[in-house]
Amino acid sequence: MGNTDTNMCVNRTGYLGGEHAYHSGCCCQGAVLFIPPRGYMSSVLSSLPLQSSPRSRPRQLLPSFLTFSPTLECSSMSRHSMRISSGPGGLSGGSIVTQRRVVTTSSAPKAFSMYGAPGYGSRIASTSMHAVSSGLGAGFGAGAGGFSGLDSESIQLNEKATMQNLNDRLASYLDKVRSLEKANAELEAKIREHCEKKGPIAQRDYSAYWATINDLKDKIAAATVDNANVLLQIDNSKLAADDFRTKYEHELMMRQSVEADIANLRRLLDQTTLTKADLEMQIEGLQDELAYLKKNHQEDLAALRSQLTGTVNVEVDAAPQQDLKKVLDEMRMQYENITEKHRRDQEAWFNDQSAVLTKEVAISTETIQTSKTEITDLRRTLQGLEIELQSQLSMKGALENTLAETENRYSAMLAGFQNQIHILEADLAQVRASIEQQGHEYKMLLDVKSRLEQEIATYRALLEKEETK
Repeated sequence: MGNTDTNMCVNRTGYLGGEHAYHSGCCCQGAVLFIPPRGYMSSVLSSLPLQSSPRSRPRQLLPSFLTFSPTLECSSMSRHSMRISSGPGGLSGGSIVTQRRVVTTSSAPKAFSMYGAPGYGSRIASTSMHAVSSGLGAGFGAGAGGFSGLDSESIQLNEKATMQNLNDRLASYLDKVRSLEKANAELEAKIREHCEKKGPIAQRDYSAYWATINDLKDKIAAATVDNANVLLQIDNSKLAADDFRTKYEHELMMRQSVEADIANLRRLLDQTTLTKADLEMQIEGLQDELAYLKKNHQEDLAALRSQLTGTVNVEVDAAPQQDLKKVLDEMRMQYENITEKHRRDQEAWFNDQSAVLTKEVAISTETIQTSKTEITDLRRTLQGLEIELQSQLSMKGALENTLAETENRYSAMLAGFQNQIHILEADLAQVRASIEQQGHEYKMLLDVKSRLEQEIATYRALLEKEETK
């Protein structure tokens, strides 16, 4: 907070001179002195009722430019320091100064004061000071004499009374400011003394713990590496278990396929056994037929022999007969040839059928063996391809998990960065708004300062003019 002191001297005629001090702090403007044009103060003060009793202390209805900023809006009051010294003439006595301080709480910005900016704090200190002069014209300096009936003299006296009234009000206000500054200085001295007595806070020495901390960090890093290795071994074990499970499933499928092939071969064996039984039955039928033919042949032969053994004496005159023995031998030979021929035909047919069936069985066995070999090769190829597929799928799953973890990690990092960006942007916007607000307040303070300088210059000019008169 900047501080500037003002030394003002009041001579017998009420001339104020010296340097003006304006203390700026936050956005408060207090003790704003406004000098109206000539003649305006007389008309205003003449219309105000005078009160001499200090008990009632009525509130004077002064214009806003004669009060001390009725809407001082800030958490801390700005200080205005002005020292007034009086000359031999002195100021008018019997003035009553009443001061009222009201502290309210508000969250909304208030209206502008006449020369002040609106407050943005939650505490609003409003100070009103009303001065009532009980002895206007009682002691305005030596040589005043009294009142005359001229308007010019009454105007001059009213202006002097107005200036003296303003000086009294400034004096009472500055007395309060000086008392507050004194109390503030005492409080600062007490705080400084307390801080010096307390002394700086001793910092603890943690150098002895750094070795333990470093050892713990190394152990944590080693444990992290071991944990990563264990996790890697677990992943490898899971992959190996998946491979063994896949191999087991393939072997189980192969076993089921072999069992199905064995069942097919058994069914084919049953069919072959049935065919063999059928052929054996046909052989038995042919053997029975052969036995039946042999039996018939024996019966026919026995009948012929019995016929031949019978004696028949027939005498005829004919040519000499043939030899029966020779005929029987020829017939025997003929039937034997027929029987042998049938036997050879049946044996040839049986051999042909057996050869065909054996050939078919051999061809079927060879085909089955070739098919089994091809099926085994195809199953091995399929097993290898499925194992490779499972390995690729496992690798794909691991890569997808790694990708998902990486995306989640980078998404979280990106979200954190976005939050930081939003926070920084909000801080930047707040800083910019604060800078704009401070710039606006600075401009308003400069405006108030320029107006105060103009008012002080006008006030001095009026005083100089009154002095010259």
